[in-house]
Amino acid sequence: MPILLFLLDTSASMNQRTYLGTTYLDVAKGAVEVFMKLRARDPASRGDRYMLVTFDDPPYGVKAGWKENHATFMCELKNLQASGLTTLGHALRTAFDLLNLNRLISGIDNYGQGRNPFFLEPSVIITITDGNKLTHSSGVPDEVRAQTNRWKLRQGIHPHRV
Repeated sequence: MPILLFLLDTSASMNQRTYLGTTYLDVAKGAVEVFMKLRARDPASRGDRYMLVTFDDPPYGVKAGWKENHATFMCELKNLQASGLTTLGHALRTAFDLLNLNRLISGIDNYGQGRNPFFLEPSVIITITDGNKLTHSSGVPDEVRAQTNRWKLRQGIHPHRV
């Protein structure tokens, strides 16, 4: 029962238009819709859960959590609008916080005992952004850093331009 978390860039730069006249945000929405349609054809995807998080400031960035159904996810996806800053670091933190909260509620993580290694709940964060310069309300940060003190977690960044 994997969790697929879509992290969509909703900064103002996503209002740019492609050569076909569609905005980058519309291209990103279409990519998520196509992915979900193709994934629904696979019988192994019956237990998949989907979450939608945007680059908006917390808690407004969480559009669809683990409790929402497919219809709510698609409605929130269609209603996304581009405005604000490209705050990738804060958006990733919101995404990881949401996944950690889900693990705590489902009993995979426990206070005092840590993570139960015999529970398996794979999670995938799919980030779609235009790749413009990362900004923040207090300026432009030097870089986005991953925590290095996490136990046995594989982290990887695989950038794809829209």
